[in-house]
Amino acid sequence: MNSITKLLMAMSLLLSVTFASAQIKNKTTEKVKVNGNCSMCKKVIETAANVNKEAKVNWNEDTKIATITYDAQKTNLDAILKRIADAGYDNEKFKAPNAVYDELHGCCQYDREASDKKQNNSSSHH
Repeated sequence: MNSITKLLMAMSLLLSVTFASAQIKNKTTEKVKVNGNCSMCKKVIETAANVNKEAKVNWNEDTKIATITYDAQKTNLDAILKRIADAGYDNEKFKAPNAVYDELHGCCQYDREASDKKQNNSSSHH
């Protein structure tokens, strides 16, 4: 067996174990808009929001919609969205702290809606 085959087998085993252990009881699923741009954003958003057996988030890079499934007896939508904002991503309920947003990788700095800072990206490049 070549190393790629071994790697793929190990990865699929790891994924099946991860999904098996992440069963969420008392499921509630909601769709929420979360700002972001790329696959790096997706990883950060999902890592910030996912809590084993409590919350599972799948963020769609194209639609900017996060499908959030959570155990309503253990957490709530606000707590999950707050974690996402604290990681640097504005959403329907919470804005990311400016300092955290400013630390995001350049390609992850999405256009902020109704931002406190007046941003004019087209003409003022220093």
